[in-house]
Amino acid sequence: MTRILVVDDDTTLLATLRLNLTARNYDVDAVTTGAAALRSAAGSPPDLAIVDLGLPDMDGLEVIAGLRRRSQLPILVLSARGEQSDKVAALDAGSDDHISKPFGMDELLARVRAGLRRQGSEQDAPVVTTAAFTADLAAHTVRRADGAAVHLTPTEWHLLEELVRRPGRLVGQLDLLRTVWGEAYGEESRHYLRVYMAQLRRKLETDPARPAHLITVPGSGYRFEP
Repeated sequence: MTRILVVDDDTTLLATLRLNLTARNYDVDAVTTGAAALRSAAGSPPDLAIVDLGLPDMDGLEVIAGLRRRSQLPILVLSARGEQSDKVAALDAGSDDHISKPFGMDELLARVRAGLRRQGSEQDAPVVTTAAFTADLAAHTVRRADGAAVHLTPTEWHLLEELVRRPGRLVGQLDLLRTVWGEAYGEESRHYLRVYMAQLRRKLETDPARPAHLITVPGSGYRFEP
């Protein structure tokens, strides 16, 4: 069975989540503290985690970071914190998706299914090689042409992955914003793309001022050229 770890200090919500997930044949470990979540993940690694940011013993961001150090499992943030800065912080800590409280159960279940599908597709993910860098999509690693490892934040990695999975194709700004940062992000958030693309180019391109692989299509979006 697919194992899902849920951590939330709202015991009523926790019971509701356990009931709904169990009814759909998921094996659920439901806990109320960050420490219990990390112990559970260490003892019985989950296939996906649902993490509340407001926990009684530690910030949910610490839990996300701790889970991410152990595994590349999908992490869905479930939180009453709706500010963009909170969502960005969670993504940078290692989360993959965000759903704000209050939420519909159908939406949460759909996001769980989507996270598990993405995880499954990564098992057969390719290795993408360019003249400047190599990205192993299954291992979540990047190396420059000289073999040096490149550290990417989770958001940088997610952005790079969305582009390299569609070589030679234009990926629209709105598509990238909503895929990487969430459905709440629209055209007014385009500056996020500019900032993160600049960071990726500094880390990956031989000449960041004249990128050969991470190409801007003015007014439209971005394109990856192998």
